[in-house]
Amino acid sequence: MKKFLKQIIWVSLISFYFLQVNKVKAIIPYYYLPTIKELQKQSLYIGRNAYQILYFGQYEESLNLAKLAVKINSKDEKLWLILAEAQIAKKQYQNALNSLSKAEKINSNNSEIYFVKSNIFLKISQQKNAKNALEKGIKIEPNNHKAIFQLGNIFLMEKNYLRAINLFDKSLKIKPDFWQAINNMGLAHFEKNNISLSIKLFEDAISIQENAEPLLGLAACVRINDIKLATELAKKALAKDPNYVDYDYRKEQLWGEKLQESTEILLQNEQLKEYVIIAKSKIIESS
Repeated sequence: MKKFLKQIIWVSLISFYFLQVNKVKAIIPYYYLPTIKELQKQSLYIGRNAYQILYFGQYEESLNLAKLAVKINSKDEKLWLILAEAQIAKKQYQNALNSLSKAEKINSNNSEIYFVKSNIFLKISQQKNAKNALEKGIKIEPNNHKAIFQLGNIFLMEKNYLRAINLFDKSLKIKPDFWQAINNMGLAHFEKNNISLSIKLFEDAISIQENAEPLLGLAACVRINDIKLATELAKKALAKDPNYVDYDYRKEQLWGEKLQESTEILLQNEQLKEYVIIAKSKIIESS
């Protein structure tokens, strides 16, 4: 009898315990914890949104989203690249370089990391570092015509015209209709006094795209032998892009001293006086 009573007590206690557990389960709310894979997917979605709104000029919002994306998933170099782009837009260049260094530690074979680094170094006037970064990126992606062209531009800045021309030519072998490379070859050859070759190159660039830069470059080339053609070309160039009336702007586009001198003489021509005034007024209006 005593043994029987003990069994009843034990059964009662166990039943009471399970009833209490069920009651507790009914009170405690249920929380869903996402998996690592789901979090990674969400971070990529946030990163894509950050990248998209960046190009709509929403820099602050883009930066905040990119920061959130890397907090969720700090092991994806693409997210660090997006954060770096947002930081560049906010002119946070050192922060951007730090982000790119983190991306590089994750995946040192991503050429885009080095191309973006080069862009930053150029912005902060560190040409040597920009060149080194570009060269690293091109080793990984040897057929990137834009990167090769940009490397040529650095040599153009350094007045190493032969090396610049070789790189422009290399980029054209990859993309023959890349008019910017043809144009910049024209800039380099003018500084080497190869005027006839510059004329041909500017004409070739115009045949692909009638842009203000090769139009004015060609005008500066033919100024001495055909002033009528030079003025017509200059009028067309300034109508397309008034910024080219400005010496400093042309310098930013890597125009050398000899071409600048020829252009300044051309823009003083009486027939261009009105067009120069209009171009300068347009620049003031847009600033």
